[in-house]
Amino acid sequence: MTQPSDVHATRAAYNAVAADYAELLRNELDTKPFDRAMLGTFAELVDASGSGTVADIGCGPGRITAHLDSLGLAAFGIDLSPEMVAVARKDHPGLRFYEGSMEALELADGTLGGVVAWYSIIHTPPARLPGVFAEFHRTLRDGGLLLLAFQAGDEPRHLDFAYGHEIDLDAYRLPPERITELLLQAGLVVEAQLLREPDGRYEKTRQAYLLARKPTRKPTRKPATS
Repeated sequence: MTQPSDVHATRAAYNAVAADYAELLRNELDTKPFDRAMLGTFAELVDASGSGTVADIGCGPGRITAHLDSLGLAAFGIDLSPEMVAVARKDHPGLRFYEGSMEALELADGTLGGVVAWYSIIHTPPARLPGVFAEFHRTLRDGGLLLLAFQAGDEPRHLDFAYGHEIDLDAYRLPPERITELLLQAGLVVEAQLLREPDGRYEKTRQAYLLARKPTRKPTRKPATS
């Protein structure tokens, strides 16, 4: 299957920056209490439901996957960039990481207790996000949870230099209310959201977090027989 040009651009950019990206963000969660709070809430709810395996989609060098593992979840990572996957496997040899696309996950229907997409939907053109969310819905079990993190806004940005490397990459700031609508259209219901101000270091815009659930289907009642 031919992939869109933006997918190739995203893969190439993250291949180029993989090692430096991993080093720069290695301990970033230590300074992000709101991030840890949302991930902790997600982990508690997934664990309480007994729903099983969690996929970190767009896992990069695996730092969020490792954090989820430290919270007691059976987590694995998927990333578009083979260089990112290689770094993740090197840094976290006890965890599982695979190359793959969030738009065509090689996972069976209803097999995941949770999905985390931590700043990984931001390079997908908004017009294709319904397909991404449909994939998340497909792979989640009934009652499974989705946690999204992304920069809030409504404008695209083009990056030509990042993490010490020249790149060619588009990124999209996204309005939380619109993402909530798209999730609902995909069959996922937002249960909690957080919108926080930029931290004054690298961030230039508000940061958004949405926690959504795939509703549990009610059993179909058989008609009474006479």
